[in-house]
Amino acid sequence: MKRLAVIGAGSFGKNHVRVVRESARAELRFVVDADLGRAREQAGEHVRATADYRDVLGEVDAAVLAVPTVRHAEIGCALLEAGIDVLVEKPVASTLEEADRLVDAAERGGRILQVGHLERFNPAVIALERAATLPLFFEIHRMSMFTLRSLDVDVVLDLMIHDLDIVLALARAELRDIRAAGISILSPKVDIANVRLEFADGCIANLTASRVSTEKVRKLRLFQPRQYISLDYAKQSAAVCTVGGPEGIAFEQLPIAPSEPLKLQFDAFLDAVESRKTLKLDGRAARRTLKVALDILDKIEEHARVVGKTLASGWKP
Repeated sequence: MKRLAVIGAGSFGKNHVRVVRESARAELRFVVDADLGRAREQAGEHVRATADYRDVLGEVDAAVLAVPTVRHAEIGCALLEAGIDVLVEKPVASTLEEADRLVDAAERGGRILQVGHLERFNPAVIALERAATLPLFFEIHRMSMFTLRSLDVDVVLDLMIHDLDIVLALARAELRDIRAAGISILSPKVDIANVRLEFADGCIANLTASRVSTEKVRKLRLFQPRQYISLDYAKQSAAVCTVGGPEGIAFEQLPIAPSEPLKLQFDAFLDAVESRKTLKLDGRAARRTLKVALDILDKIEEHARVVGKTLASGWKP
């Protein structure tokens, strides 16, 4: 049984605490949070609570890191260099330089670094990965109602990055072009973004993400030769329309066994810790996704400058 620490006991970290507690393969030893009262609340009576992540060094085999993104590199590198395997929440880091530091620390020490792009463990996405042959067009919408969580990052790094990770995993060719636009509505960061990705084989991906929606939407549509697949992340369902079979047009539901993605992700992490092999979502894959996300933010900034010039030119309602 592996000894675990959960570092970061905030709105999502407490879910990690629950999943570690429920696992028969792990023993929760520490809950760490800058707010010691919150750490104690999540730790309960038989788990040690602390405000200093350094207290876990030498005391655990692995750790889940769910602190603000700006602290991923600092804390993650310290854990990895101390011989602790790490499951870090997405995005892997705030910058590519920080991501490289994490990847290098893991590889130098032979440690596991898994990144929490949670939707890759959604049973519907796992079924989609098996069904995808030659994706030619993606249409993806991810909408959330406004909350005060994750306002330290743009909507691209907060929400859209899930879908970027999936598109990059399924696309069969090199990314060639990015077009993007976004605006800030209720926070200083970009709250709504629309992106068009073009790949070398002609595949196109249109992605929209918003955290100021009036409803929660999590849907992906994929088109490939003679097939259309419609996926609902929240319902963990996927329907396939196939053209050209014996019946002309056939509709079917992909076989999916519902399960909690966070538990599947944690099981995959424990598998990697025990086998010393990372099957997917390691630091290098997450760095690639981060690079595309940061490139998108650069494109959004370019678009904002164009809009700014238009407004400064004397436009009036």
